[in-house]
Amino acid sequence: MSIKVDHVLDAKGLACPMPIIKTKKALDELKSGQVLEVQATDKGSLADLQAWAKSTGHQYLGTNTERDVLVHYVRKADPSEVKEEVDFPNVITNEELEGKLDQNGITILDVREPAEYAFSRIPNATSIPLGELESRLGELNPIDKIYVVCRTGTRSAMAAQLLANNGFTNVTNVKPGMSQWQGNTEQN
Repeated sequence: MSIKVDHVLDAKGLACPMPIIKTKKALDELKSGQVLEVQATDKGSLADLQAWAKSTGHQYLGTNTERDVLVHYVRKADPSEVKEEVDFPNVITNEELEGKLDQNGITILDVREPAEYAFSRIPNATSIPLGELESRLGELNPIDKIYVVCRTGTRSAMAAQLLANNGFTNVTNVKPGMSQWQGNTEQN
């Protein structure tokens, strides 16, 4: 399939949140309606770009896979369609979360990709990748205090907003997330 693009962004070898940050910068340079091709090797970039586009109003068009490279297509929205990006307001630090791990009625929701989760995670964390969260909301107890974690706090902010938009009232984003987690971890 051949898709006409207006700009190609090479984000190969970059991990979250860099593909999103570079996509934002590249889209700033484009005119409304133009299409950006984002080449990435981070498997999590698929869910990240889909969620980011949905939260900002830009149009995620689709993704093709060419060998080990994910080729994403994003159409820049008209200014009237763009939503202001807002960070999730309820935030807790890694250290604050570490002090709450022994409490009852809390859920640690890890929204990273399965491979990230397998190699290092907070003990007893529930794994639901960001790209699957909307279809798996029923697996979470809306009464629990839910602390959402990812690698840096970017995906978890999008996930926390998704939960809040679906009636979850006690949701907190964890920053800076697993990239700087100093507490106990487990792995497969």
